[in-house]
Amino acid sequence: MFKAMFEAGNWASIPFHFWSVVFFVFGAIVGSFLNVCIHRLPLGQSIVSPPSHCPHCNYSIPWYLNIPLVTWLYLRGKCRNCGAPISIRYFLVELLTAVVFLCCWLAFGRHSVGLPLVYAVLLSGLIVATFIDFEHFIIPDEITIGGAVTGVVASLLVPALHGQRALPEAIRQSLVGLIVGAGLIYFILRMGKLLFGRQRVEFPADAKVIFGETSVHLPDREIPYEEVFYRRSDTVVMHAQRAELADRCYKDVRIRLSPERLEIGEEKLNPEEVPFLEAVGAEIVLPREAMGLGDVKFMAAIGAFIGWQGVLFSLMVSSIIGSVVGVTLILLRRQAWSSRLPYGPYIALAAAIWIFGGNRLVHWWFGI
Repeated sequence: MFKAMFEAGNWASIPFHFWSVVFFVFGAIVGSFLNVCIHRLPLGQSIVSPPSHCPHCNYSIPWYLNIPLVTWLYLRGKCRNCGAPISIRYFLVELLTAVVFLCCWLAFGRHSVGLPLVYAVLLSGLIVATFIDFEHFIIPDEITIGGAVTGVVASLLVPALHGQRALPEAIRQSLVGLIVGAGLIYFILRMGKLLFGRQRVEFPADAKVIFGETSVHLPDREIPYEEVFYRRSDTVVMHAQRAELADRCYKDVRIRLSPERLEIGEEKLNPEEVPFLEAVGAEIVLPREAMGLGDVKFMAAIGAFIGWQGVLFSLMVSSIIGSVVGVTLILLRRQAWSSRLPYGPYIALAAAIWIFGGNRLVHWWFGI
């Protein structure tokens, strides 16, 4: 049944560009669903219930006011019930998904029906991951682990995804891509933690550092704890000439602060019970990450779809893109050297480039 469904000849009886329109319209509909995923997944909410509603007034949106692309333009980006603004992101995600689906059909539809469908699924996941990572610096497991499983299943249904006809070889390449994707990024993560996992910040002697409830206040800036603690084992270390709590003082002690423990010399405290700590010293050591475990699982999912060659391409190209974007933001004074950047969107863009011609680009570059 699946073979007949993916047989290009069965689709060829209908004009090619009829399916172009179908893919565009269907892509816009899927884009509307992706907006739900982008909004709800980071919040741990169900993507099924409740139905679409205004986040400001909880107005349940009827179907005739939930038409992709059209409704946002018709309502001029406002809720029909309360008039609150609706982010243009909703319109852009629907348009982007529609265009991506259309491109999948135009690029692969003449040769295969399965390929544009599978690539449309992969690119939908990349779109969701990109917008969530930009806003929340996370990539949900529903996208990463779910994507890895979907990639292996897709390779079983459409062996041409890996340029194969035989199912065993297609599955093998999918699993190899998954393993290589996860392994490479995890290796980079561990090496980055080993080589660059600590940032030593020096300041004038007798400078005050204040550990507040939500952030650490350095002499020249304030850093939220969410930008310092990526994992439970991360620890801020400072040798203090003097440290003061609300009810006692310490002299010449080492301070170690993690999400679960505060150590002042030999004394161990619960950070949640210490809302304020003032320390005087000359430097502090902050933890930092090269990338997160979400990127490891994300590359594994991508590898399951595009194989180990696509993984290597995506890794190299995403590094170039990320470097260019990072340096540009620094030059424009929109970002500091030590600021955290989401890496998932650059992996997603590099994977999309591979899908739509990365192999040909590699052949051209190396003169093959």
